[in-house]
Amino acid sequence: MRQNESFSVKDYAVTGESFSLKKHPDLNMWLTEPMPKDLDPYYQSEDYISHSDASDSLFEKLYQRVKKYSLNKKLRLLSRYSLRKGRLLDYGAGTGAFVKQALKGGWQAQGVEPNNRARIHAQNKGLSLEQNWKGFPNEEFDLITLWHVLEHLPDLHGSISRIRELLKPNGILVLALPNFNSWDAQHYGPFWAGYDVPRHLWHFSRESVEELFRAHKVELLGTHPLYFDAFYVSLLSEKYRSGKMRWIAAIVNGIRSNASAMVSGEYSSLIYVLKKTENAF
Repeated sequence: MRQNESFSVKDYAVTGESFSLKKHPDLNMWLTEPMPKDLDPYYQSEDYISHSDASDSLFEKLYQRVKKYSLNKKLRLLSRYSLRKGRLLDYGAGTGAFVKQALKGGWQAQGVEPNNRARIHAQNKGLSLEQNWKGFPNEEFDLITLWHVLEHLPDLHGSISRIRELLKPNGILVLALPNFNSWDAQHYGPFWAGYDVPRHLWHFSRESVEELFRAHKVELLGTHPLYFDAFYVSLLSEKYRSGKMRWIAAIVNGIRSNASAMVSGEYSSLIYVLKKTENAF
């Protein structure tokens, strides 16, 4: 954990602009400042791979292969927490890969994706994704997933409140988030790709996630590692730091990060499994 109150990070992916990460006054997390009024231009890049299904370069081919493997692993994880395959909502669904996989797995799955380009890719897969929460008036879901999405949402508390409204009693919420306390985050410092400013507006620790959701009566049940993220983030961080895709260094540092996390629990990214509760804490 950094001891200073703020530090500067660049948008290495799109604009090259500099932003400040400032310590949250109450929680162990960081805030991106200034928060752009219009975030859309910061997603307008062919390199923003989660909004496309590109598989031309070696990097893209590996990304898509790992994504396919991870989709099945995510579904297996969900089955550990949900006894029945009911209604599932994936917010920030991208091109709809997880929604499609969940449908194949027997879930009544739907998705929300604000980005028009990504929704078009989803349509090409036969999926109709909603643009925002408004597509689900008076509806409830057994399970809601946000895979690396919460950090992108400008209205953090409003979004959490809406998620809670959409969850059935004892419904399950699953989040995947970068972890700035990981070894790779400490190693790469301001070049760490997990900061991804200004698309990432909030930067979480395990403690901040638990406290934040406890305030909204959503209880943390457990955390699970995303092992591949250490390699993916290290590779991008190497590019941001040196201008080159330094594969060997990224692989070595991905291994070092995961090895460190086996002791500390501080993986590059973590999956958080939470449950809606009516009880006050």
